[in-house]
Amino acid sequence: MVLGIDGMSVKMAASLRVAVALVCAAVAVADAAAGGVRVGLTRIHSEPGVTASQFVRDALRRDMHRRARFGRELASAASTVSAPVRKDLPNGGEYIMTLAIGTPPLSYPAIADTGSDLVWTQCAPCGKQCFKQPSKLYNPSSSPTFRVLPCNSSLNLCAAEAALAGATPPRGCACRYNQTYGTGWTAGVQGSETFTFGSTPAHQVRVPSIAFGCSNASSDDWNGSAGLVGLGRGSLSLVSQLAAGMFSYCLTPFMDTQSKSTLLLGPAAALNGTGVRSTPFVPSPSKQPMSTYYYLNLTGISVGTAALSIPPNAFSLRADGTGGLIIDSGTTITSLVDAAYRKVRAAVQSLVKLPVTDGSGATGLDLCFALPSPTSTPPATLPSMTLHFGGADMVLPVENYMILDGGMWCLAMRSQTDGELSTLGNYQQQNLHILYDVQKEMLSFAPAKCSTL
Repeated sequence: MVLGIDGMSVKMAASLRVAVALVCAAVAVADAAAGGVRVGLTRIHSEPGVTASQFVRDALRRDMHRRARFGRELASAASTVSAPVRKDLPNGGEYIMTLAIGTPPLSYPAIADTGSDLVWTQCAPCGKQCFKQPSKLYNPSSSPTFRVLPCNSSLNLCAAEAALAGATPPRGCACRYNQTYGTGWTAGVQGSETFTFGSTPAHQVRVPSIAFGCSNASSDDWNGSAGLVGLGRGSLSLVSQLAAGMFSYCLTPFMDTQSKSTLLLGPAAALNGTGVRSTPFVPSPSKQPMSTYYYLNLTGISVGTAALSIPPNAFSLRADGTGGLIIDSGTTITSLVDAAYRKVRAAVQSLVKLPVTDGSGATGLDLCFALPSPTSTPPATLPSMTLHFGGADMVLPVENYMILDGGMWCLAMRSQTDGELSTLGNYQQQNLHILYDVQKEMLSFAPAKCSTL
């Protein structure tokens, strides 16, 4: 009897410890949500010697890999996590945030991506199938706060797959994942760990029990990062796990290689003041991974005061999950279905009285103009472009849709097959403070000088 009582006491004590840990985790998450988190973002191509044409060419190659993944996902029933592909793309244009993992905290850089959910980093032991990263490799065996994520966790990928198959994962199992990213992939074990967020000590928040991917095999090099932070709509994303309710970012101009952009999570992300416009998200398809994406209702495009005659259903999201338009921090150059792109292209070409030149080899872009010399300034003939969303207009200054490099001035947009997914990329989001209010299902935005935010 005494042994039984002692055994029960041990179990009760263990349960109490678990309860206390859960309460502490809940309090930390609540604190993070209440106070907000501020993180600096660095654009990957922000380095000397990278020309605009290099940047655009590499970004377009990356975007095309990403487009190919979107097509495969629609054609396949398999669940994959979406993310930018960085194979052989040294200047891809993604944004890196710095966070810290474990106890004691180990800082590492990760790509911030609104088109995916999984938070992951490389973990030791990591053999020949790991890529070279700029920071020290995280070793879970050296951190007392690391835990293997139980298979009965609601955030466990294996449990979700088993539930879809009508099965129950075995007790005590560990979930090994292999997530594909277009032509890239990462694989490892799901765990939970304490993460530290914030750009400065005054802004730092430490949150326990964040579910993450502990990868020990990955393809290629992920452009100066050690992993990825998903900011999508799913339960595994950092936004969902922090119960932040909202997040926002402000991306500095692409030609500004000195300033840092900013990512804000929680109440600190809110937009206030004049000039704020808001539009509701379009409900995402239920099928993974499209359910992760942030869809918008783009109803039309104007160049200056001229509304373009674009078919009204050009950007419609269909019941089978095809079509529609998403806003994505991991795509650089905006792609528009061809019926819309041809109208935009024609409008821009009609307003620029310069000879058209073939810039496809240098930049991969479809419409480029030849300037008199490599140092010439483009003529002030183009007006702003306006994207008309349901209830809100997003005004793009010329520098947000044209790119200048080496005597060429090019339209920084590309054509997408009619009926396929269109994407609002991060080049068009420069100097806009963009808020994703996931609780209210709204996207808000306002012009801003992002270098001073």
